[in-house]
Amino acid sequence: MATKRDFHQMNTHGDMPPSIPAPRMPSDLQQRMQKTVLGPDRVPGLLVSAETEERHPPMVVWLHGRTANKELDPGRYLRLMRAGISVCALDLPGHGDRFDAELQHHEHVLDVILRMVDELDDAVEEAASMLEADPTRLGIGGMSAGGMVAASRLTRPHPYCCCVMEATTGSWGDQQERPMFDARSPEEIAVIDPLEHLDEWKPIPVLAVHCKADQWVDWNGQNRFLQALESLDGGSGRIERMLFDSTGTAHEHVGFGPHAADAKQREVDFFARHLLRRLS
Repeated sequence: MATKRDFHQMNTHGDMPPSIPAPRMPSDLQQRMQKTVLGPDRVPGLLVSAETEERHPPMVVWLHGRTANKELDPGRYLRLMRAGISVCALDLPGHGDRFDAELQHHEHVLDVILRMVDELDDAVEEAASMLEADPTRLGIGGMSAGGMVAASRLTRPHPYCCCVMEATTGSWGDQQERPMFDARSPEEIAVIDPLEHLDEWKPIPVLAVHCKADQWVDWNGQNRFLQALESLDGGSGRIERMLFDSTGTAHEHVGFGPHAADAKQREVDFFARHLLRRLS
């Protein structure tokens, strides 16, 4: 298995022909990144090693939304890298380097989310090993469908110290009118709804970044989820919100428009605050 010591000698494009043209990556990022496959499910991953003197830096796991891919947002990875945090970005099933047009249809989104939850642990374990990351300083975050993966995974014992939820929700019952839940009854949704399964929730810092006018992911539902987390956390103030009334983006959901740079920086600062201070 490759480690960080030979990380930079590896081909940054790995051995998988990309199914979607990747955006141009900043040269500084290219020097510290690698595309690979992870775990027994061979999950396509983009790994970035942190700019740091730490031998075992923290690592953030990032999960993108539907129809996107792990290469979509290099600016996010560059900011984390420069902050001293390594990155593991993963393609959802049917996306990026495992493209399947059928799985990108809205009626399959829930299946994609649940499959990614099952694949996550093995992929993250191998990524942390390759990056020589500190396994006690892991963060997780995701946008839209990727954030729903994170919310679901956090309802069971996990290794994560903090979480960023971007334009996503942990209250799936409030999304039951969306096409992704068309084939599920309210009873079936309740069985998998993170809000209904907080018995094993480990209180950790959470940052939710959301547009209140989001037409695809209901803010009121996500706020109910966050309020439930606050109750579990005893009102410690570790549940944070960064809210926008409007962004001017498609469906008020895809990105944050003029607020995008501020949102990314707030997220990086959040991860840095909770991961860089937890020295091994």
